[in-house]
Amino acid sequence: MVRGLLLPLLLTAAGASGAAGLLADGNTVAAAAVLLAFVAFATVNSPLVFPAHLGAKEARRRSAADGRPVIYWRPGCHYCRRLRFRLGRDARHAHWVDIWRDPAAAAAVRAVADGNETVPTVVLPDGRARVNPDAEWVRGLL
Repeated sequence: MVRGLLLPLLLTAAGASGAAGLLADGNTVAAAAVLLAFVAFATVNSPLVFPAHLGAKEARRRSAADGRPVIYWRPGCHYCRRLRFRLGRDARHAHWVDIWRDPAAAAAVRAVADGNETVPTVVLPDGRARVNPDAEWVRGLL
């Protein structure tokens, strides 16, 4: 979990540092804008924008029961974030698994991505998988 929060924490610290410098110069509005921008960017790059984390085993069990796909992702991944935002509200209908929080999830991704931890990786209940799929294809599954 620490790896997933490292980038957001660094972004927040950088924003606070920049805002403090602007405040010291008397630029209150600019300081607030910089801090807000950095906090927004940190939020977008944090695990907070993704649905609740499930373990790989639990996600596979639920997927088999309800037919929804499992989407493996990791914090800070541009492609994961892009898929999440393009799916919009439909994203909550998939089972999201953070590969940095679950070693079994990372192993499952390596098994279908030629030994690489390439995310997002979508695994269907029947075992078929697609690495970095198009959002419209995933939306059709949901």
